[in-house]
Amino acid sequence: MAPPLLSLKDVHLNFGGTPLLAGVDLSLGRGDRVALVGRNGSGKSTLLKIAAGLVESDSGQRFVQPGTTISYLAQEPDLGGYSSVLSYVQAAIGSAGDPYRAPYLLEQLGLEGDRDPAFLSGGEKRRAALARLLAPGPDVLLLDEPTNHLDLPAIQWLERELKSLASAMVIISHDRAFLGATTGKTLWLDRGRVRQFERGFSRFENWRDRILEEEMTALHKLERKIAAEEHWLRYGVTARRKRNVGRLDRLHRLRQDRAGHVHAKLGINMSVGKGNQAGTMIIQALDICKALGERTLVKDFSLKILRGDRVAIVGANGAGKTTLVNLLTGTMKPDAGEVRRGSGVRMTFLEQNRDSLDPETSLKDALTGGGRDSVVINGVEKHVIGYMKDFLFAPEQLNTPLKALSGGERARIMLARCLALPSNLLVLDEPTNDLDLETLDLLQETITDYPGTVILVSHDRDFIDRIATITLIGEGDGTWTSCVGGYSDMLSLRGEGVQARGPFEPADPGDAARTGRAAGSRKADRSGSGAPSRVQKPPRRQKLSFNQLHALKTLPDRMQVLERQIEELGMLLDDPGLYGRDPEGFSASSRALEQKRQEYERLQNQWLELEILREELQGG
Repeated sequence: MAPPLLSLKDVHLNFGGTPLLAGVDLSLGRGDRVALVGRNGSGKSTLLKIAAGLVESDSGQRFVQPGTTISYLAQEPDLGGYSSVLSYVQAAIGSAGDPYRAPYLLEQLGLEGDRDPAFLSGGEKRRAALARLLAPGPDVLLLDEPTNHLDLPAIQWLERELKSLASAMVIISHDRAFLGATTGKTLWLDRGRVRQFERGFSRFENWRDRILEEEMTALHKLERKIAAEEHWLRYGVTARRKRNVGRLDRLHRLRQDRAGHVHAKLGINMSVGKGNQAGTMIIQALDICKALGERTLVKDFSLKILRGDRVAIVGANGAGKTTLVNLLTGTMKPDAGEVRRGSGVRMTFLEQNRDSLDPETSLKDALTGGGRDSVVINGVEKHVIGYMKDFLFAPEQLNTPLKALSGGERARIMLARCLALPSNLLVLDEPTNDLDLETLDLLQETITDYPGTVILVSHDRDFIDRIATITLIGEGDGTWTSCVGGYSDMLSLRGEGVQARGPFEPADPGDAARTGRAAGSRKADRSGSGAPSRVQKPPRRQKLSFNQLHALKTLPDRMQVLERQIEELGMLLDDPGLYGRDPEGFSASSRALEQKRQEYERLQNQWLELEILREELQGG
């Protein structure tokens, strides 16, 4: 058996007297593609740094096969000392390497080689570091959140690029779809130890949940044994009789086992501040347009968002996602068209930029707004320390400045601030960045249970599939198309996903052919929702997705509401004297009736398509 390229054996590391890593083993052979998963704060990034040789463990062994080259992607790369982005990337290759490799990678990642690294944003620095990492084609790749700050075309390009490399790799990521596409083994870092699962990430979570359930069962049995032995001590032996030394020893051992058990960390206690219920109609966009300079970002776009909708907005960087959100939420005015917002709408916005918070602000002041010791959630006052614990912060972190927190901790702070505010419209811009998988699961459940409306901007395909009832995709020319369901549903309907605006091209000629056919046949639709007028018939599959089942369940109720509104408007217009009394009211009611009828027809077509698909699947 060939020796590993990289291995760690019995690695221990303590932080402030608390064990972070307690006897961790890791072995990486040629061709291994490993997902490293675990909660925020479990030590994943630290373990990767130890593997890269950047952090020294307290004890244990690190072995690197002689001649092995290792590249490590840090979450916060340092580009200092280089005059241009190209020279920074080229330095990893050297003069003897392929001179075209660095320019190619920078082009694929949307960066200009002559830019000064000092003026790059945080996301651009990450992409430059990713290009430098991939440039030399190392034997081992250690990737810490490689998809952060990448748009969907870039993520899909990176998947293809990693698959084409012969490098062994360890990947930390919150992106389930990315992990599923790029890894074949899973390492679970939990309570200081690593457990290895010899299958890909797609099957890992069921395995993990089964282990945790078995642990809880074993702990429950242990507690029952201890209770039985303690009962014997109290009542089974008289005060005059000599104690059974063997049974006493057994009780001591049982208690030691219980004391030595490390409990799984409790999850975040996440809840959303709920505002008063808004009306049925939340936002209606009518033929809106927006251009910045010579670029058209939104063109002739119409959409109606109703109470309870979960709208995901996807597209390449630069397609206008943020502009569209700003138009829909009223932050920005359209150049043409109109955006109407319903009565009683109260919005809370989770912004993407974690750096918007003052790094010198303490955790306490960031949560309370400063000068207070409590936060108010749904009308109930809660002490800030209790709220901190809900989001897995320790009481001693109360006065910790934000600059000392990790990326995941800053992400949790932003979530805690956002969710505390009362709202009935939740706008989330890249909420999944830097969150662990368990927190993502809870965020998904929280959004699912949220009684209001959600607008979500994300590059996380799996998260969109779990949340969205409507997906808006930017085509890059100002056109936005609406599809029922999540990202996978959109792929089924369109036959293609998000396409890059710039250098990204499909690697598979078949993909290019499908893209060309779809682009040639796509027609703009102005019926009121931006939905495509013609869609491909979805391919057969074994069952309907969660979002399709949700649409089948909720569309009839929405149609029933529209039926009542259409009937009421019809009765109003049947009044022969209305025009004479109020000609403007008559015209407005006529327009509203036509819009309701178009909306009803759109929902009815969606429902019919899904109902036919359901019948086909049941019949198959």
